[in-house]
Amino acid sequence: MKGAEADPAWAGGAVTERATCVLCPNPSPMTLDGTNTWVVAEPGSTEAVVIDPGPLDEGHLARVLAQVEDTGRRVALTLLTHGHLDHAESAARFHELTGAPVRAFGRGHDDVTPGEVVRIGGLEIVAVPTPGHTSDSYSYLLPADTALLTGDTILGRGTTVVAWPDGHLESYLESLQRIETMAHSGEVASILPGHGPFVADAAATATFYLQHRAERLDQVRAALAAGDRTAREVVERVYADVPRTVWGAAEMSVQAQLEHLRQQPSLGD
Repeated sequence: MKGAEADPAWAGGAVTERATCVLCPNPSPMTLDGTNTWVVAEPGSTEAVVIDPGPLDEGHLARVLAQVEDTGRRVALTLLTHGHLDHAESAARFHELTGAPVRAFGRGHDDVTPGEVVRIGGLEIVAVPTPGHTSDSYSYLLPADTALLTGDTILGRGTTVVAWPDGHLESYLESLQRIETMAHSGEVASILPGHGPFVADAAATATFYLQHRAERLDQVRAALAAGDRTAREVVERVYADVPRTVWGAAEMSVQAQLEHLRQQPSLGD
């Protein structure tokens, strides 16, 4: 889960032909190096899409706008991967600054929809539902770059939290399987995460995340068998290798894991 040390080599910048990261200066144990705000545009186009403008930080928003305007473009649309403040708090302010509409899932009349193809200035973006970290989590595929912008569903380093009770482990596992399938089919080669560096091998990373979740579930089962009863007791045993600064987040993941296990049929059923 989140909590790894910041990578001094990751400072954002151009990653694919169509995607550039503007790194927000909000590093923490939960945000890694900071929030990745992605500016995506078709080469030669005068329009850009901004994905996750980040927290309400006027300096960061100014840098995002400068990144867009320095290439002779304007912001035509803002997309959100999910509603957590480190990704979405500035959405209303960014709309004021740009006049561009803000779209997300679960935000009202202009929700993105599963499989929707958003076309801006010749750029195609496919909306991919990836709930689990939160109920409203979406990823966005850039087909021309075979790159998937994943928000907090897959990070550039470490693993993420299932933010129970809004987050749901079964949904999260299905989302990881969806990404793994897209990677093996060739639709997705790389990951552009919401935190941490660019991930070159989407297939290996999705498989690692699935294996990690399976291992954690086995560890939680073992903790219950050893007599642990509360989520906090399980965290102290299972997440002993994780910094205490993220134990609160770990407890949310454990709650999600316990809920998942309670919903599984027993061997006698």
